[in-house]
Order: sequence, then C-alpha cells, then structure tokens
Amino acid sequence: MRTLATFAGFALIGAMIFTIVSFSVTPAPEPAAAAKPYTETLQERLKRLPGDYRGWAELASQYVDQARITGDPSYYAKAEGALDTAAKLRAGDDAVLAGQAALAAGRHEFSDAVRLAQRALDANPYSAAAYGVLADAKTQLGDLRGAERAVAKMLDLRPGVAAFARASYAAELRGDVDGARKYLEYAHKDAWLPADVAYARYYLGELALHSGDLATANDWYTKALQAYPAYTPALAGQAKAAALGGRLTEALGIYERVVERLPLPQYLIEQGETQLKAGQQPDWTLLKAQRRLFESAGVRDHLTWAEFESDHGDPQQAVKHARAEYDRNSNPVAADALAWSLYKAGQPEEALPYAKKATSTGWRNPLLSYHRAKIEQALGRSMRIDPGFDPSLSALARFS
Repeated sequence: MRTLATFAGFALIGAMIFTIVSFSVTPAPEPAAAAKPYTETLQERLKRLPGDYRGWAELASQYVDQARITGDPSYYAKAEGALDTAAKLRAGDDAVLAGQAALAAGRHEFSDAVRLAQRALDANPYSAAAYGVLADAKTQLGDLRGAERAVAKMLDLRPGVAAFARASYAAELRGDVDGARKYLEYAHKDAWLPADVAYARYYLGELALHSGDLATANDWYTKALQAYPAYTPALAGQAKAAALGGRLTEALGIYERVVERLPLPQYLIEQGETQLKAGQQPDWTLLKAQRRLFESAGVRDHLTWAEFESDHGDPQQAVKHARAEYDRNSNPVAADALAWSLYKAGQPEEALPYAKKATSTGWRNPLLSYHRAKIEQALGRSMRIDPGFDPSLSALARFS
C-alpha cells in the first residue's frame, strides 16, 4: 500500500537549494558582466533570517522528505527541532501546523496528523498542503470517504502532481483501475521536475505490475529511471518484475543495488523472499537492525512487522503487531494483516471478518484476494485462487 510517506514530498530534495533571482537595474556594458542568478541554501537563509518561521517549517518538510528518500529516520528528529523553532516564532501558523502534521504522519501517528492538519485548515482553509496530509492520514486510518473529500479539495485548490497522485490512489482503492491510471497520466503530463516524472512513471508501472502485465510494468520502471536515475523505487520495480517473471538471478543482482542505496525494510524483505525463491537462505540481520533504528526514532510501524512475522517468523508475534496496527489504523491493509496473522496462527474463523473488510472497498489487490481465499478455504468454503499469483513472493505483491 502507498503510505503517507510516499506523498510527503514529490520532488526529491537533494541539496535543499533556495533559489533567488536578481536582476541588474542598469544596462551592463558587456553581456558577460550581466547579473546572474545565484543560490542560497535554506540553512544559510535561516542563519541570515533566523526569524523566518515559514523557512523553518519548510526546512522541517525537507527533513521529513529526506527521511523518506534516504531511509534514515534520524531526519525526523531534525524535522522536530526545526518545527519547534518555527512554533516558538509563530505558533498556530498554518504552514507550521501542516509541517507538524506531516511529521506526525511520517512517524505513523495518523490521528495526530489529522488533528494537526485540521488545525492548519482552521487557520487557512486554502492550504492545499494541509489537505494533502489530511487525505493521507485519513486513508491510513481507514476513513476513505474523508480522504476522498480532502483529495477533492486539494484538486480544487492546487491541481498538480501531488493532487493527481492522491486522486489516483483514491480511485485505486475503490477498484477503479482506469480512473487510477487516468489521474497518474495527468500527473505525468503535469510533471516537469525529473523526480516527479519518475514518480508518475513508477506508479504507472505499479498499476501494470499488479494487473499482471510485467512487460509494461518494466517499461515504465525503465522510463522512470531514464527521467531520474537516482529514483530507487523504480530500480526496485525492475527487480520485482524480474523476480515475478522468473528471472531470479537478474532480480537478485538488482536487489543488491537497491538495498545498497536504500535499505528500507520493504526492500530487504523483498530481497529475502527472492533469495528463498532462488534456494538461498536470507540473512535478516540488516532488517532487524533497521527495525531497531526506526523504533529508536519514534516510528511505530507494526504493519511491516506483522506482515514479516506472519510469513517468515512467529505468527503469534504477527497477531500482536497486527492488532496494534489495526487498533490505531483500521485501513484495508491493516485489516488484511490482522486476518492473515490470525490465519497463520490457526484462527481462520476469527480471521474471516477482517479479510472481508480488507476486500470490501473493491480494491483489486491480488495479495488481499489470495489471503481471503486461503482463509475461506480453511473454513471449508470454495473460493477461487488466482493461479498466476505466487505466494512465495508475497512481499513483491504489496503495493508500495
């Protein structure tokens, strides 16, 4: 599932550059002597103008985005520090509140994110950024109608890559694949930053992948990397397409590059499952280290560990994590995680209501459909399983 972190910022921020353009007010004798644009980092600007509370809020947003880009959760602490400074300068400002909401969402504190985003909108009803965070957080909390209303407001206020991407996901969750593709195509046409182009192409690839069209998916991933070679999700997409297509050696070679760049838990689990498929024994040491790192940074991600434990560890621990996730964020993916954990723990009857909830929105998610079918079969009911679905590579079927 696309998490809120996916939408924390659509352009990959590299050097955090703040560009200022200045023009000469008198004619220059020679063109070579004409004034040129110059750049100033945001940090340098804040040293010069320490009272710029919106600058501090922007810096915090960039730190939240860096946590997503690099997989380094220590950026959340930096974001918190920048937001504390901004709040001291101008408590109640909508940009500061929206930044606090984005940080809460990045740490998977989605109820807090909703509360803070709503406060930002109370301060400024025209804040498209706040509506974006509100949409993401409500999606994670399972309030899909509330999320769609927030997306609609964002589309009205600021149609563009960020709004189109959210509209695509809302359509996807209700089973409207054509609508999801249409909005991603809008995002693709609107994008001009290389990272935004790569983002749109990557998710067009994801739609194709989960529809079973591996060739089209790989083509989109390749085009995403052509637009922005550093876009790691597209590289991981190529690895998924290779693994699902049976090209395991190729997939493992790509996964080595992926986890060297960005050792996120999702990628490490995908790599491990591909190794198992290839007859190799995965080493989960780095995955467990990443788990401790995220926990120490205040990121509560019970969902990832519920999914991992149910497929590769202790089903009872999976149930514990899944219940904790579902109690906080009762979305379709959390419902599926709880259903599958209960099934793997030998409780299919208790699992079924959650499996039904997970598949109730119309979302055409092959993994959720497989889990429900297995649970129904365990209860003696006939339900078709897609013969093309490979349960040994379940992590690769999860929507990112």
